[in-house]
Amino acid sequence: MFSAAALFAYGVIAAVLYLPRATSRIRMARSIRKTLPIVLFAFAAAAEGAPVLLIAALALSAIGDFALSRYGQKAFLIGMISFAAAHLSYIAVMVGLGISLSFSQWPLILVILGFGLSTEWWLRPHTGALKWPVRAYVGVILVMAVVALGLPDTRMVALWGAMLFVVSDLILSIEVFRLVPGDRRRKLATKVVWITYVSAQIGLYWGLGTL
Repeated sequence: MFSAAALFAYGVIAAVLYLPRATSRIRMARSIRKTLPIVLFAFAAAAEGAPVLLIAALALSAIGDFALSRYGQKAFLIGMISFAAAHLSYIAVMVGLGISLSFSQWPLILVILGFGLSTEWWLRPHTGALKWPVRAYVGVILVMAVVALGLPDTRMVALWGAMLFVVSDLILSIEVFRLVPGDRRRKLATKVVWITYVSAQIGLYWGLGTL
């Protein structure tokens, strides 16, 4: 039986090995490779006795990874719902650890909320039938970012994880909704999304778990 540290290490290795294949054509082998790192993180969290909701957040993220690696709007919607549920689980874990927002953090909160409102200008016109699901998802991830600001100092790596998640999803939304097929920047965006996403999950797992 593998230890939590070993499973976590294997997950990091799997994430690194996937990066060169992140822009390859969609097929089942690629979907499995993409899903494997976060699945291993979820098993690592379970092995170390992490909070059930943290394990759930990672498991839901893995489902989201698989869905987003497949074709079609339905798969994209399933992926977005899975990640929204993962963020809600992360929020619940953070609240359970105790959060405390101070007056000095209000400028950061306003920046986060301002970013969310700005999506109405630069993103909504391009989301089509996904307009309301995207709006709801943006709201959930921004709530997670705000809640993370109130974490204790000993959990600051989780705050960085939450912020990296916002960055990753920002780049992903530009790639999906703003860059046209064939744009050379899409391949770069895909790799940057993967790097920031995995880093975000590591930060949240490390900051909210006990590894």
